[in-house]
Amino acid sequence: MSTHEPELTEPVDLCTADGHRLNPEARGWSRQPLHRANLRGGWGRTKRWDYWAVLTDELVVSLTFADVDYLGLAVVGWIDLGTGAIGGRAATVPLARGIDLPEASGTTPLRHRGRGAELAAVTADDGTRLTGTWTEKDGRPAALDVFVADPPGHESLNVVIPWSETRFQFTSKHQARPATGTLTVGDREHRLGDDAPAWGVLDVGRGRWPYRTRWNWGGGAGTAVDGRAIGLQIGGKWTDGTGFTENGVLMDGRLEKIGADLAWTYDWDRPMRPWGVRTPEGDLDLTLEPVHDRHEKTDALILRTEVHQVFGHWRGTVPDGHGGTVAVDGLLGFAEESRSRW
Repeated sequence: MSTHEPELTEPVDLCTADGHRLNPEARGWSRQPLHRANLRGGWGRTKRWDYWAVLTDELVVSLTFADVDYLGLAVVGWIDLGTGAIGGRAATVPLARGIDLPEASGTTPLRHRGRGAELAAVTADDGTRLTGTWTEKDGRPAALDVFVADPPGHESLNVVIPWSETRFQFTSKHQARPATGTLTVGDREHRLGDDAPAWGVLDVGRGRWPYRTRWNWGGGAGTAVDGRAIGLQIGGKWTDGTGFTENGVLMDGRLEKIGADLAWTYDWDRPMRPWGVRTPEGDLDLTLEPVHDRHEKTDALILRTEVHQVFGHWRGTVPDGHGGTVAVDGLLGFAEESRSRW
């Protein structure tokens, strides 16, 4: 195990009984979600979201439900990596009315029905079904129906990032979960996970943030050169110096936690250039060659966000959990930097 961070093995409350401060016993990481996000108060600083994505070599689909206190979001999006075409639908809900994210992700269905879109994420024991119907900006009807499996024994990376007693973040990162289904836009149907693998990603966030945040996040899934199934989960910037990280590698579904802060190298102004990520020891040493940059910018008074999220393929090495490394070449994935005031 290449981490100094304590591993949690029993359920724990994220906050103290009053819901205002970080529970000291919640500091740590786990292989399955164990934290109950009993957040109370702290209006304006409390953030809750579930972000789903499905990655293929040709297409990226995402579904987001978020509650940031003063605003709720229900968003479906898609990117055609070959042509660069994008689409989807976004709904913003003042004061997040009707966007109810549970203390533990997946314990209740997430649904939104509004003008032009109906979206849902419903979890069962063996996985989560993502569905939606909406109208594209150009008037074409669109629909999503994808099942993201949760195979028995498949682990995830769950960790609390403690900036202070009153500013903290629980995140549950799921990578390399097999997905199958369809995205239909107009008269064209895209089948996901039939002829080539499709990989599900889940990013759960529950916490109380500072007003300004800046982070890196990356992931990937596929097969190593030696045939083992690999899931990649990496992060940075907002975790640096806290003593905890969002970093790890799944090897045939088993998590190897990485406690070291990572060095990220890339050019914010030229995001289509390679992105590099490396541990101090060099056992994780990866480069992403982008094929598409999703650049989004929002400036709405108190809320301002800008993100470059690039999609492509990872090459390099990852730790194998036994003091050695495993080579990857062409691992499907993504990397991003987000800069926010919210």
